[in-house]
Amino acid sequence: MKILAFAGSTSSTSINRELVKFVLKDFQDEEINLIDLNDFTMPVFSVDLEKKGFPDEAHNFLKKIEECDVIICSLAEHNRSYSSAFKNVFDWSSRINVKVFQNKPMFLMSTSPGGYGGGNVMNTAKTFFPQFAADIIETFSLSKFYENFDLESGVINPDMLQELKDKIGNFKTEITTND
Repeated sequence: MKILAFAGSTSSTSINRELVKFVLKDFQDEEINLIDLNDFTMPVFSVDLEKKGFPDEAHNFLKKIEECDVIICSLAEHNRSYSSAFKNVFDWSSRINVKVFQNKPMFLMSTSPGGYGGGNVMNTAKTFFPQFAADIIETFSLSKFYENFDLESGVINPDMLQELKDKIGNFKTEITTND
């Protein structure tokens, strides 16, 4: 199985990237492609620029999705929505192929330093991603990242860790059942 994984952030210290990397430890036997949104930097989308053509980076992002079997991502929340970096990649890609996520099974996550755990961006994504051909199988939101996550150990809150492990198990079952 080929996994495409990414954080919806370009920060060098992305907490969402750390969450993705932690979850990927449960998929060590799979082929993992952990991409960095910094490799998909493009001009800010506009219809005027679109008339001049699409950036190679947007095509490359869609190619990464095409080549995978499943997607694991964790979205950063900036001012209660997607980070501008992710939104720009998403906007350009959706103009090339409205089915951005190409019906791939997705494990969708979010985390934040606050108590809501990126809940706003999670709710937005759960609503809109299926309209762009995301097959969201499982979701997980980690609140209070710096209290509940250790860079060496991962999720340290026992209840949250159990919830995450249960959701990973369910995700694995669903993707192998539907294979």
